[in-house]
This record gives sequence, structure tokens and C-alpha cells, in this order.
Amino acid sequence: MNPHTLPHTLSLGRARLAAIEGSADASILDALGDIAPDLASLAIGFVYGEIYPRAGLSLPERQLVTVAALAAMGGLAPQLEFHLAGALNVGCQPAELVEAMIHLAVYAGFPAALNGIAAARAVFARAGVVVAAAAARQAAAGSRYEAGLARLREIDGEAGVRVIASLQDIAPDLGRFIIEFAFGDIYARPGLDLASRELVTVAALAAMGSATPQLKVHMHGLLNVGGTRQQLVETIIQIAAYAGFPRAINAALAAREVVAAH
Repeated sequence: MNPHTLPHTLSLGRARLAAIEGSADASILDALGDIAPDLASLAIGFVYGEIYPRAGLSLPERQLVTVAALAAMGGLAPQLEFHLAGALNVGCQPAELVEAMIHLAVYAGFPAALNGIAAARAVFARAGVVVAAAAARQAAAGSRYEAGLARLREIDGEAGVRVIASLQDIAPDLGRFIIEFAFGDIYARPGLDLASRELVTVAALAAMGSATPQLKVHMHGLLNVGGTRQQLVETIIQIAAYAGFPRAINAALAAREVVAAH
């Protein structure tokens, strides 16, 4: 054990990791035992012993924002599959996880969404989980724009409307796609409620670290649809473990502005 890892946090971390992994044997210890055992102890003691037990997000919510962050960043398939399996173990529904990956098409792109679905398929196959495809609740063709605009106003308020207006002189069709596709199609789908969708969005944008204006819009969105300041802050703290402290700090500074304005 790393001498700088407190025994009680390591014990707490092992217990929380066992719940997520569905096993009392922490696989990270075996995976890193021959090369970096201290890293394994630090991860268990800090991430699972100090961050995961915090109030503000339920364990399923922590897993949901974690898989959103990992999928959005890309290139992390082993960890993504581990946390997708962990999400199932702590009570996330398979349809919720599929929907979270679909949702990321808007914010991290279709390749990230497709890779996320591939990871979910592999995890579900190992777990013997069968997921029925959910049908989208799309608006009628003639009202798709109106329905999307109404949903945009409900979630992001005037901040979202200003984003669309800012595109009118350079890429008005991009603004239309945002309204029709992102808010008219994706946000209207079943599988995740609006607060969960905004948690996924905030986690993804914070983890990617390169879209601060959009991150602020969706922090407002989370608060607008019933999310709490504590959920917002805890999502950012959770991201520190998976995307690094610099991105978490930047997200926290953005959150300060949003909370003050809200």
C-alpha cells in the first residue's frame, strides 16, 4: 500500500469499487501490480475512497457522468467498458446507457457515439443483457423546428437562443440543425429525462475541455431543468478523476459564473 494513502480511504475505496465492479477482488490491483502498484492504491484510495462516497450525486449518476466523459474523450475503450459494466452493477438501466451514447452524437460527434455504442454492445453481450431499440418520439415533420425551438427554450433559455442567433450571419443552417436535430430529435427521445441529459452533456463538454461557452450554456440548462448546484459541482469533481484536474478547474470556474448569473 502506498504510505501516503490513508488506510480508511483505501478501505472505503475497496468497498465502493467492489460495488461498482461486482467483485471483492479489485481488478486494478492485478492489472497494475507488476508495474505501478502505488497507482492502483492511489486510484482506489482517492477516486473510490474520497470522490465516489461524496454526497450530491447518486452512485448510478456518478457512473452515468463517468461513461459520458470517457466516451466523449475517446480512445479509452477499456475504461469505458469497465464503467459501463459498473453502471449496470449499480442500477443504471441498459436503455439509459444506450441513450447516453446516442446523446453524445450531438456534443462529441457521431464517431464517439458509435464507439460508445460498440463498447456498450460488448459489455451487454458479456452480461447477457438484451436491449430493445427505443423508438424516437419525433415531432411531425412540419413542426420539427417549432418543437425543437420550444425544447431549446425550456432547457437552455435565452442563453441557447443567443447561440442560435449568433450563427445567423455565418451559418444559419447550423443553427437550424441544432434546433431540429439536437433538440427536436435527440432531446425528444425516451430513455433519459432532461436532467440526466444535461448531466451527460455537462460531463462530456467538461471532459473534452475545449467548449467552455457551450459548457456554460448547458450548466444553465442543468439548473433550468431541475438539476442542483450540488449536482453540477459534484459532476465537475467527478470529472477530475477521469479527465484531469486542469479541465475540472476550468469547468469549476465556468460553473462559478453560471451559478452567480443564475
